[in-house]
Amino acid sequence: MAFRTRETTVTFTRPFELRALDGPQPAGTYRLVIDEEEIPDISFLAYRRSATMLHTPSIDTPGSSQQVFMVSSEDLAKALAADIQP
Repeated sequence: MAFRTRETTVTFTRPFELRALDGPQPAGTYRLVIDEEEIPDISFLAYRRSATMLHTPSIDTPGSSQQVFMVSSEDLAKALAADIQP
């Protein structure tokens, strides 16, 4: 089975919370690492997400110690959707 890792960023314009984090996080741009595994035995190449890891603090906060949290992709999607609501 093949695996791949994608790295991207997510930006929050307001403070946010996720169940996996140690409390509210400030607005900013955060590094996000997504691990995916190949879905076997289908007629085309496809992957499913196996892990989503959010790095804190934000990229905008230099000099702070880094922590990595395994987060739910559903919780992250809800937090990002809530961030764009007026």
